Amino acid sequence: MSRALKSGGRSGLRILLTNDDGIHAPGLVALEKIAAELSDDVWVVAPENEQSGASHSLTLSVPLRLRHISERRYAVLGTPTDCVMMAIQQVMGHHRPDLILSGVNRGANMAEDVTYSGTIAGAMEGSTFGIPSIALSQAYGFEARDDVRWSVAETHGPSVIRALIAKGWPQDALINVNFPDVAPDAVKGVKVTVQGRRDQSQVRLERRLDGRHQPYYWLGFDRKPSKPAEGTDLKAIYEGWISVTPLHLDLTHQQSLKTLSKAFKAPAAAKRPKAAKAKKAKAKTAKAKTAKVGKSSKAALGK
Repeated sequence: MSRALKSGGRSGLRILLTNDDGIHAPGLVALEKIAAELSDDVWVVAPENEQSGASHSLTLSVPLRLRHISERRYAVLGTPTDCVMMAIQQVMGHHRPDLILSGVNRGANMAEDVTYSGTIAGAMEGSTFGIPSIALSQAYGFEARDDVRWSVAETHGPSVIRALIAKGWPQDALINVNFPDVAPDAVKGVKVTVQGRRDQSQVRLERRLDGRHQPYYWLGFDRKPSKPAEGTDLKAIYEGWISVTPLHLDLTHQQSLKTLSKAFKAPAAAKRPKAAKAKKAKAKTAKAKTAKVGKSSKAALGK
């Protein structure tokens, strides 16, 4: 990154903010406060409506609508991915952002959440452009409370981002930051973690009836703590730590490559098709005839 953040101060970095909760989300207000601690050159391009669960989707069946709200602040009738593409290719012109921040999401994005999350997708799209990108999410609901402690992300976000930028990370990766559901002064610190996996499904499908007694369904989530392994994002958040997880777009399961490759190896010579065997036999016969002719010619010359 060409213009590093100064410790405790602002820089000349151009920062793009986006999210999946929409342009009017309180988490975006929190993110703007965080970004204001880092730079004076902050742009917002966020979805016009909530796009939670949009993942890394694009809008292809309807046109994208761009609304200019105020200076360096725009809304897009589309997904978080659409917003990042619109910002880089249209709104911000030839001067791309130096850093992309996506969030602050209402609720954690950990474990298998990352494959559904529009917040993660916003940062992921930034990484495909080669721009350092960070997704930020605020956990809540672990203490039977429905209010979100945005102050945790606001308090600790700037220092976490400064530390990450100072250290740097590969261009094809993005950083997933989750803040725990505790008071700001109760945060234990920061842990670099791996993506965890819950030991039970938290998704529920709720069936209801409309006014004509026709069924419809709502997807919901149960915030039940699981029993995660040490070193995971889940474990860190449950214990009051800020979780920092490097992610990347390559979803290849490396451990399966060798095993699966064996299933598609070329057949052994002994098992070759009959046509291949016949061709080999024909070539052998032709070679034998050539050798015989050569031998006869030498015999004739020797007389």
